[in-house]
Amino acid sequence: MIGGGVVRVETKQDTRFADDLIFKRFITSGCGRGASFYSAVDICGQTKVESQIVISTSEILALVRESRHRSSIYRMTGGVHSAALCDRKHILVFADDIGRHNAIDKIFGQCLLENIPIGENIILTSGRISSEILLKVAKRKIPMIISKSAPTDLGVRLAEDLGITLTGFARGRRMNVYAHDRRMVTNEQ
Repeated sequence: MIGGGVVRVETKQDTRFADDLIFKRFITSGCGRGASFYSAVDICGQTKVESQIVISTSEILALVRESRHRSSIYRMTGGVHSAALCDRKHILVFADDIGRHNAIDKIFGQCLLENIPIGENIILTSGRISSEILLKVAKRKIPMIISKSAPTDLGVRLAEDLGITLTGFARGRRMNVYAHDRRMVTNEQ
């Protein structure tokens, strides 16, 4: 192996993971070049996201509409992803980028630079919700992620395991809730 190395880690406690969790490998659609590894190690030590936030379906759809109108670059090109950090009523931070991961990273970066609290808020994204996106959200203790696009199967399972409310296909007057619907209440538009 050229330029490679070996890292050995010893733990104080005996830690065992099921083989089917440690050695899973998924090829992503990163232009045919991406390889993504999801294993028990990725979520090791990650606690469930606890939150008392409750949002109505009409509030969610209003945030989705507001986000769509905020993205002038998308309206001009149709070629960017958008992400937003929201409370129940307003978009607090908004970013566009050609990459869905980058758009979310820009949100977190701005929050860090401007000391904007992240927890007890919602991430709104235009992109697919993969396991990697879910882990980013979980590491910041954000209880809810909403997208106008689809989640991956692994994203749904991870949201369930980590206590994150996951909503996809939030468009027009409808949405699909894939995990932890307890944080949502239904109402008429």
